[in-house]
Amino acid sequence: MLKLKNIHTYYGNIHALKGIDLEVSEGEVISLIGANGAGKSTTLMTTCGVVPAKQGRIIFKGQDITRKSPDAIVKMGICQVPEGRRIFPYLTVAENLDMGAFLRNDKEGIKNDFDYVYNLFPILADRKNQAGGTLSGGEQQMLAISRALMSRPKVLLLDEPSLGLAPIIVKQIFSIIKKINQEQKTTIFIVEQNANLALKAAHRGYVMENGTITITDTGENLLANDDVRKAYLGM
Repeated sequence: MLKLKNIHTYYGNIHALKGIDLEVSEGEVISLIGANGAGKSTTLMTTCGVVPAKQGRIIFKGQDITRKSPDAIVKMGICQVPEGRRIFPYLTVAENLDMGAFLRNDKEGIKNDFDYVYNLFPILADRKNQAGGTLSGGEQQMLAISRALMSRPKVLLLDEPSLGLAPIIVKQIFSIIKKINQEQKTTIFIVEQNANLALKAAHRGYVMENGTITITDTGENLLANDDVRKAYLGM
C-alpha cells in the first residue's frame, strides 16, 4: 500500500535519512522504533511531504507521491498525528474535529464520523464545546487522533502517541489504536519511543539507527530479539 524506496532526506547539510526502504501493507499496524535523533519523525514528515525527499520515491497505492504537496497527500488518504499533538488550542473540540474534515464535503459521512470519534472517546463528546487548549494532555492526544480520523485516512501516521502521558492513558491510547485498525480497517504506521508497547501493537516493525533501517521483522520476533531487548527494552 505504501512504499518508501531509497529515500534520502536532508535538513540543510544534515543527512537525516540515508537510503531507507520501508513497506506498509494494507490493514497492517507497523511500528518504527529507534533512539532519539535516529530519523523516525523525519520518516513520517517525508512521507507526508512536509520535509521533501531529496532522492528516492514514495509510492502510495501504485502512485508516485514523492513530489506531491502535504494537502494533496492528505486528500489521497494519508494523515499524520504529529508529535506534541498540535491541536488548535483556541478552537473548541468540535471545531478541531471540523478542521480534520476540511477537505471533505460529504455532510452525512462527516456527521457519522463525529458520532464514531465521540463513541471512541466519550470524554470528547462531554467536552465538545470546550477549548482544545484547556484539555489534559491525554485528552488532547485523543483529540489529535480523532481530528486525523475525520479526514477518513487510509493510512494513519502516529508520531510518538505516548509522549508525556501517564501510563494508564498510554495504555488506553494504544488500545484505541488497535481498535481503529480492527474496526475501521485503517492501516497504521507508528513512530514511538515506547518500543515495548509499539511492538506489542504491531504486525511488523522496523528498527532505525542513524537514518538507516537496521532490522525488520514481526513485532513478536523483535520483542524477542536480544539486540532489540538490550537497546530498546532495557532487558
